[in-house]
Amino acid sequence: NNKLIMLKIKFLSVALCALFLMSCTAELKVRINPTPQKIEMAKCGSLNIAEGFIVEGDSEAVAQSLLHLNITANGVPTTFMIDEAIAQTDSALGKSGAYILDINKEGVFVSAYDERGAFYAIQTLKQLAVENEIPYMTITDYPDMPYRGVVEGFYGTPWSHETRVSLLDFYGKFKMNSYLYGPKDDPYHSSPYWRLPYPEEEAQKIKDLVAASNRNYVDFIWAIHPGKHIQWTESDYEKLYAKFESMYDLGIRSFALFFDDIEGIGTRPDMQAQLLNRLHEEFVEVKGDVAPLIICPTDYTKLWANPAP
Repeated sequence: NNKLIMLKIKFLSVALCALFLMSCTAELKVRINPTPQKIEMAKCGSLNIAEGFIVEGDSEAVAQSLLHLNITANGVPTTFMIDEAIAQTDSALGKSGAYILDINKEGVFVSAYDERGAFYAIQTLKQLAVENEIPYMTITDYPDMPYRGVVEGFYGTPWSHETRVSLLDFYGKFKMNSYLYGPKDDPYHSSPYWRLPYPEEEAQKIKDLVAASNRNYVDFIWAIHPGKHIQWTESDYEKLYAKFESMYDLGIRSFALFFDDIEGIGTRPDMQAQLLNRLHEEFVEVKGDVAPLIICPTDYTKLWANPAP
């Protein structure tokens, strides 16, 4: 009888232990898109966020991004620290967009390489916040590729302004960082009006797109397609430079030149290179806050490139 009682006690102890372990196994009920580089789940415990978040630390730097979260006076303490020094913990974190998101019993802690990284951490937290309970975890995340985004460079009816704004919000949500504006049937991007500034109404739309890009930490890259009618004259260079100046005044800080799908003297690679070098020296370097120029040369594919040296 004593042996039977001892066996029953042992069995109950094992059963209770198993139940305890099952109840303490953390489970992530939502899918994070894009999937973070590393998710480390605690064995048990979760943070109740039913009352939202209250922000501490570098809140001013991410103030606009916080619109994605439920910010309340009684929310869970949420601390932001933006410092490139996080790369010292992991060399992979030494790039724009990298962050560590730590959720524990004390609250939410974000360490980010830059403001873009903090924005991405907020996008991840927003996805986790669809549940009132977030399991304790540490997420380490960084982009694998420096350019992640979309080129609007097709022929045919360009996207509407409303569609572009909506897509920029989509890019930010899914941690894309580049939008290259180059619709071939925009007459002010290509022929016949590439030499002219945008009319007031169209210029305002560009400014709106720049603002939407900035709030989503997307680099708005404006492209020009001058090769069809360019003459390689000083007059045309001055008009191209003036067009860049007008786009700079609209908030553009990243530029691209397209020489694809053309014939004639605009296809000369030596003149394309000369133009790029001159714009780099006289525009990019002088401005100081403009990204390196991007080019699509005429012979960008071996399918039709000149095989001669």
